[in-house]
Amino acid sequence: MSKIIAITSGKGGTGKSSICSELGFSLAKQGLRTLIIELDFGLRCLDIMLGVKNDVKYDLGNVLKGEIDVTKATTQVKMAENLFIVCAPEDPFAKVDAETIKSICNEMRKYYEYIIVDTSAGTNASVFDVVEQSDLILINTTPDPVCVRDARTMSDEFYKRGNKKQRLIINKVNPDLFRAELITDFDEIIDTVGVQLIGVIPDDDAVIIATSRGEPLPNNSLAFKAFDAISKRLQGEDVPLSFKVLLS
Repeated sequence: MSKIIAITSGKGGTGKSSICSELGFSLAKQGLRTLIIELDFGLRCLDIMLGVKNDVKYDLGNVLKGEIDVTKATTQVKMAENLFIVCAPEDPFAKVDAETIKSICNEMRKYYEYIIVDTSAGTNASVFDVVEQSDLILINTTPDPVCVRDARTMSDEFYKRGNKKQRLIINKVNPDLFRAELITDFDEIIDTVGVQLIGVIPDDDAVIIATSRGEPLPNNSLAFKAFDAISKRLQGEDVPLSFKVLLS
């Protein structure tokens, strides 16, 4: 049985899709069969980020219309032989319910060790309903105070619904935000959101370059090392959290 991980954020622009693509790549690179299911309808981007925009024949929209089975809507990512994706519909008005996503995930559990669900951003009811069937929720925020507050709103709602298996990713960490004293330290963010930290990702231009080109992150980049560490923590490895290099 695979582990279903929902990646979500309370606000757009936090880099949620980049996290989905790079975390999926990291897991696949470690030999784990990984599937990404993209649910950001009308805002499809993971096909570009993963370098398969010309390879996608079918997407989730075809599945929802009953035209094909979800296995046929799955596209293999060339940069990692163990990584696959079901792309979101290009139609922004396509409809999906939580039970359908749950059924799709349960069907695909037979074939993959990790299923990453890329939810839409924001605190709408459909997001909360969709992630309820997940084994783990990764809430993504940046150090920006507005994003941190929105992440807290999401976390509170998950807790109200009984979803205690949450972890926090702090993305786009730029030392200038700390020097300007907009955020004093990571503990402040963690305490505000109220969720245990699983990883910190630097504001690294290598991410923008790699996802724009549909190429892997360079192994020597700070972002690659951060994603690699998070993927190992997901598997239960004891990888220490270290922030000094990010704030230098």
